[in-house]
Amino acid sequence: MSSAQADTKTRILDTTWKLLESGNKNVRMSDIAKAVGISRQALYLHYPNRADLLIATTRHIDSVKDIDGRLAESRAAKTGKDRLSAFIRAWVGYIPEIHGTSVALRAMQATDAEAAAAWNDRMQAMRHGCAAAVRAIKDDGLLLPHLTEDTATDLLWMILSVENWERLVRDCGWLQADYEATIQTLAHKALLG
Repeated sequence: MSSAQADTKTRILDTTWKLLESGNKNVRMSDIAKAVGISRQALYLHYPNRADLLIATTRHIDSVKDIDGRLAESRAAKTGKDRLSAFIRAWVGYIPEIHGTSVALRAMQATDAEAAAAWNDRMQAMRHGCAAAVRAIKDDGLLLPHLTEDTATDLLWMILSVENWERLVRDCGWLQADYEATIQTLAHKALLG
């Protein structure tokens, strides 16, 4: 890919990100093309459909915000308990930074299959992180005996949901640090024997 093509792709992704965070619940390909300053046909040459573009945008956000760097401590943890703690810390700290995009995608998903696909793609990636933490706990023999690996993953995924963060931090006014400490305690008690 030429540097001009890469630059155009980056401009498209950055513009889509900005439009999503603006609260516009109907971000169309034509809106994105206009904001980037290219034709709609040129946009479709880079992204053949809106679902691909929205998924690429959410992955671009992860790249710009260095999600791999944020997860490095969790991935390198020597124990399941440490992996869980580091994963929670990384994810809970990330939620406020992606909140605007998550609101837009979730608001659109009921009537917009492409937005639903983009949000589901990111939530499956987050669930994969939950599964890795649970697997590490199980490998250490610390997973509560009444939980299967799948059930424990489901439970952790629910505990770490963006919606829970919204209710407690946004709606109830919890401080971010208090939220993280409470979620750490809740997840550890829910999963660890």
